[in-house]
Amino acid sequence: MNSAPSIAGRRPKIHEKPHRVAYFALIAVCFFWGTTYLGIRIALESFPPLYLIAIRYVISGAILLAAAALSGARLPRGRELFYTAVCGTICIGIGNGCLAISEEWIPSGLAALFYTTAPFLMVGIDAVLPGGKRPQLSTLGGLLFGLCGVVYLVLPAASHEGLSGRTFSGFLILQLSGIGWVLGSLLQKRVRTQAQPFVNGAVQQLAAGTAMFVPAAFFEKFPHAISLRSELAIAYLVVFGSIIGFSSFIYSMARLPVAIVSIYTFVNPVVAVLLGWFFFREPFGYREAAAMLIIFAGIALVRWSEAAVRTPISAPAPDEVGAIE
Repeated sequence: MNSAPSIAGRRPKIHEKPHRVAYFALIAVCFFWGTTYLGIRIALESFPPLYLIAIRYVISGAILLAAAALSGARLPRGRELFYTAVCGTICIGIGNGCLAISEEWIPSGLAALFYTTAPFLMVGIDAVLPGGKRPQLSTLGGLLFGLCGVVYLVLPAASHEGLSGRTFSGFLILQLSGIGWVLGSLLQKRVRTQAQPFVNGAVQQLAAGTAMFVPAAFFEKFPHAISLRSELAIAYLVVFGSIIGFSSFIYSMARLPVAIVSIYTFVNPVVAVLLGWFFFREPFGYREAAAMLIIFAGIALVRWSEAAVRTPISAPAPDEVGAIE
């Protein structure tokens, strides 16, 4: 993608169209993944959270995996398939399962704001895993600054409702969600795989959806009456969240710098908050806005600090440290 510029200082025209398409894909990620919080809230009007996640990802995973197979892509096998499926169950099953549960307790926009703490969890979990990176002092500073925004957002509701209130409970459930997403993602990076990221993502979605049927069958009752709104919401989540959104993310990651693609973590909660306020008049005032800016500043500082760290030449390759075979 980042080919050398021509003598005139301008990229050859052959590279311009793919470059523009990659930015359109990133815009799709920023918007569609931000809308999934609202989609989950609407789907929950009829579906219990675990059945919602199971149905959504079995459908999307099967479609993506079929597309990969028809295109002739290499599919993971043996241990590679098993570990990828386990990572998908942790990442998507626990991650999105807890997210859906939390939206039964708190508004969708607030859930999106709480979810922005995932980069902070990434720093801590990566540090304790084999082959992980020790956080820099500036990284810890950004983490603490962002956590101040979280405390500023949670403290009033926790003081009013108590630690057993809906807001604090929703916040704790979303921390489990974030741990699932981060742990599954970091473990997948350590899996030796020859399959493309698109294929691994399809396997993870199908595995997570299949696995979620087990706890759903034990702890939830499948609804007898399903509203058209909820059916359309699940269809939207499958098509625009899990297929178009995911495919756009893989495409943009392959053609744009990670630093640019990572802006979706800032845009998604803004889209979720605005849609929650517009469709359901979910509360959003100066405190929520100020907390969001503080959290975003902390995330930016963490990302800047991590990007500034350069791996020493003598360091072992990532697939040689803590690899899962």
